[in-house]
Amino acid sequence: MSKLKNDRYLRALRREEVDVTPVWMMRQAGRYLPEYRQLRAKAGDFMAVCQSPELACEVTLQPLRRFALDAAILFSDILTIPDAMGLGLYFAKGEGPRFNHPIQSLSDVKALSIPDPLKSLSYVPAAVKTIVRELDASVPLIGFSGSPWTLATYMVEGASTKQFTKIKKMLFSEPATLHLLLDKLALSVIDYLNAQIEAGVQAVMIFDTWGGVLSGDCYREFSLAYMQKIVEGIHRSVDGQSIPVTLFTKNGGQWLEWIAQSGCDAIGIDWTCDMDDARRRVGDKVALQGNMDPSMLYASADKIESEVKRILKQYGHGNGHVFNLGHGIHQDVPLENAGVFVDAVHQYSRAYHQTSYKG
Repeated sequence: MSKLKNDRYLRALRREEVDVTPVWMMRQAGRYLPEYRQLRAKAGDFMAVCQSPELACEVTLQPLRRFALDAAILFSDILTIPDAMGLGLYFAKGEGPRFNHPIQSLSDVKALSIPDPLKSLSYVPAAVKTIVRELDASVPLIGFSGSPWTLATYMVEGASTKQFTKIKKMLFSEPATLHLLLDKLALSVIDYLNAQIEAGVQAVMIFDTWGGVLSGDCYREFSLAYMQKIVEGIHRSVDGQSIPVTLFTKNGGQWLEWIAQSGCDAIGIDWTCDMDDARRRVGDKVALQGNMDPSMLYASADKIESEVKRILKQYGHGNGHVFNLGHGIHQDVPLENAGVFVDAVHQYSRAYHQTSYKG
């Protein structure tokens, strides 16, 4: 593993000293960039981009050419695993992801096989290798997966949903069926993330987008338990270098103490949880990532800078903070505002770090 020119992100996840707070943006590679929209139009569809290592590499690198980001994140989708399981993923215009063969019964779950990431998902590690080569050790590359619970919601509902009726019906009426599905997904995610790590990613993140729709007890049983299984199963060290793991449960701020006990290195938090409260509650157990409201990027430059200052002040002095949005950047955000955000984090965070570390 080559020595990185900029390792702020990894150092922050390890709660080590940095010169400024590192920053990246969830969904930083994507629809808000005109160059991405042009590439997507030429490629034909979203999955065509994901399944081409060269195109996925290009999209991953696009935001780094515009902004002084401290990490790149693999361009892919959380639903690649269900697609490899044979559910027939497709994207309906204006409706988001859908499956031709959603999970409807115990027999459907039993029929699922755990995909080999070097076969049915081989385009992902191939993309990782291409991106790592092109990054040339400039910044670390983040690999990722959806959480088992979040993947299961799409697989059972068959599409995006606001009610979660089908998955919750399974949870309460057939919990053993759901546990079998979640266990297969956890094993699949372990293999998938290990393949990404083997290919060269230097950190991984698990997106639990829909964990926040559960009650506390259900969250622990049906979401967090399986993320903890993944944390325990993935390779945490390569060539003597640790591979930090970040867990992000949207609307999961009420469960920070539980998440901090999972064995992860960092917790992603959204804007509904104040950074000072989050830091007080987790102490020095884990790093924190977040947490500006993505809609703040519609505001004026002065307002964006003011909000960055406020969050930095909330976290306070010391290490262990990765600045990010509380969820993905919106597709119609003005590009210059994203630049204001990234630059403001670097400019105003320096005062919160010791000056002995120069990067």
